[in-house]
Amino acid sequence: MIPCSNRHPSILNRIPDRPLFPLGKLVATPGAVEMLKRLELSPFDFVSRHWQGDWGDLDVEDRNANTYALRESARLLSSYRINTQDKLWIITEADRSATTLLLPEEY
Repeated sequence: MIPCSNRHPSILNRIPDRPLFPLGKLVATPGAVEMLKRLELSPFDFVSRHWQGDWGDLDVEDRNANTYALRESARLLSSYRINTQDKLWIITEADRSATTLLLPEEY
């Protein structure tokens, strides 16, 4: 895992409007880092969405699981389709100790 700096220029002065839960330590897998770098995307745009409850491209069952997870402190999942070939997952641990950016195949 590669730590993500909370001082990245794209997150400065862009605190989410309504964060729903603690993120814990923010980390990313090598595959997620490579994809975001290759596509010139900021990880913090996706983390901000996740932190505010925009779960991305989840089905109803997974969205309901996240609603439950917010109440009962269970694991949270977001999935963002970047393009036809790339997808990014973000998982926040049940104990809110860490949030990980990863590719689905790295799970």
